[in-house]
Amino acid sequence: MTRGMTDPNPRDIATLLDIMGRLRNPSGGCPWDVEQTFATIAPYTIEEAYEVAGAIEEQDWDGLKEELGDLLFQVVFHARMAEERGLFDFGGVVAAVTDKMVRRHPHVFGDMAGIDTAETQVNAWEKHKARERAAKPEASLLDDVPRALPALTRALKLQKRAASVGFDWDSAPRVVEKLAEEAQEIVDAREAGGSQAEIEEEVGDLLFVVANLARHLKVQPEDALRSANEKFSRRFRFIEQSLRAAGKTMAAATLDEMEALWQKAKATEGFAPP
Repeated sequence: MTRGMTDPNPRDIATLLDIMGRLRNPSGGCPWDVEQTFATIAPYTIEEAYEVAGAIEEQDWDGLKEELGDLLFQVVFHARMAEERGLFDFGGVVAAVTDKMVRRHPHVFGDMAGIDTAETQVNAWEKHKARERAAKPEASLLDDVPRALPALTRALKLQKRAASVGFDWDSAPRVVEKLAEEAQEIVDAREAGGSQAEIEEEVGDLLFVVANLARHLKVQPEDALRSANEKFSRRFRFIEQSLRAAGKTMAAATLDEMEALWQKAKATEGFAPP
């Protein structure tokens, strides 16, 4: 039993809300929790969302349960801070998303017919959001694409919005041409003695086009990069272990030796991209 609580039901959201209230209580609460703000908690919220994605990627279902709990606690934390400031409370959060889900699914909760595939639903969803944006005449098509999203994910969403009104390349090969052009501009900027800021801008343009290419190929760039990171880590560890087994250190190995081991790691995995 939780100290100071009478027969708490751990499956009841009210118990978690009560725990959050006690943690934030300036009198007897947790000093760390009490001093937090929306801004200081936001990075933890993002981190917990990534940990949910990581558990799914690893098919760690017990871990997923725990990570979803951690993410839920972040929602409770933000809602509690909002309640303290008289902005809204957890019930308001639940009511807002409930209303939104009902409003955006008239084929389930209303009398709209003709939506019987996931693709049709996505199209209907986008049309509904477009109507919501149209109700704000001064709004930009890009206004509700969150700035806090990971950069690749935000690039994808910005491009999808632009494409919805015809501002888009007509094929993936055209995007590949643009990719080569942007890569060459990085080379040109360096050869012309461009500043670090100029080179950074050109690299950003290249990454933006990479996200666009992924969209045209129906690839999630964030997922693709996560997979590439894991692949690199796996192969690099193979190099480390191989050198260690041979009595060598990374510092003492030549680049040719490491490259040979990298190629061996690729062959061992049975997949070597061109």
